[in-house]
Amino acid sequence: MEALQAGRQIKPFHLALAEHGLRLDRQQTTTLQVNLGLRCNQACRHCHLDAGPHRPELMDAATIDQVVTYAGRSHFKTIDITGGAPELHPELANIISRLAPLASQVILRSNLSALNDGSREFLYDTLTRYQVVITASFPSLNESQAESQRGPGIFRQSVEAINRLNALGYGRVDSGLTLNLVANPAGAFLPASQAQTEKRFRQVLHQKWGITFNNLFTFANVPLGRFRHWLIGSGNYDRYMDMIAANFNACAVAGLMCRTLVSVSWDGYLYDCDFNLALDLPLVRGKTHVSQMDGPPEPGSLIAVRSGFT
Repeated sequence: MEALQAGRQIKPFHLALAEHGLRLDRQQTTTLQVNLGLRCNQACRHCHLDAGPHRPELMDAATIDQVVTYAGRSHFKTIDITGGAPELHPELANIISRLAPLASQVILRSNLSALNDGSREFLYDTLTRYQVVITASFPSLNESQAESQRGPGIFRQSVEAINRLNALGYGRVDSGLTLNLVANPAGAFLPASQAQTEKRFRQVLHQKWGITFNNLFTFANVPLGRFRHWLIGSGNYDRYMDMIAANFNACAVAGLMCRTLVSVSWDGYLYDCDFNLALDLPLVRGKTHVSQMDGPPEPGSLIAVRSGFT
């Protein structure tokens, strides 16, 4: 993707790649990411999709059938289920049971509070039965900081959810149940070292609440959706874009998720990644519905990029 600042231009992404002799194209596509909708019980400030309680978009039954059929003929290694909050889709347990036999692993991206609101106890059985990997958002060890980003009461709900998952074996050595945490910055700055952040989270979470987990990942917030609106409204947009451009890392291009992943939206259209989905930037081949795709995108095909976040 490329970036154009309000009022002044940052070097387009494709030119930055060219300067380093790089080409953004696909390797073998091993992951199908399934976005079940934009409905979420939270309205996080850092959300690049502008997901929230007000969003009605949910994948319908016909599209679910088409996604399952596509996964069956494409032989993906990983199925990555996301949203919004995918737990809010009433068919999530059924979707997992249909997709799990078609891949080596299923990942559920959870904000934890949607899993732990008292109305979805049945999901815990589905998650453990199919050994679903849970990748959960836990942005901060500071309760007030986390709730300024995600909403009141969310921090305690999240801690309780992790305790529940730990009791089921998630995050425990040799249980076969993987729990990964994701930490995003709370403001207009880049994340700290992933290794240092994981060490600190591991120590504090275990000391205060007895929590264990497998891995922690840190990600920079992408200036799209609600986060972009917040950056502009708070006067931080230009500075944040400068910071992202100044920290361009050519070495990271080889491992970009878009090179091995294809993302299907709640309405069944395919994108190179979740961020291109947020931009409504389809595959280079054009807007393609999952029902029209014979298999994974071909290795060597280009990844779509665009000038400007809108």
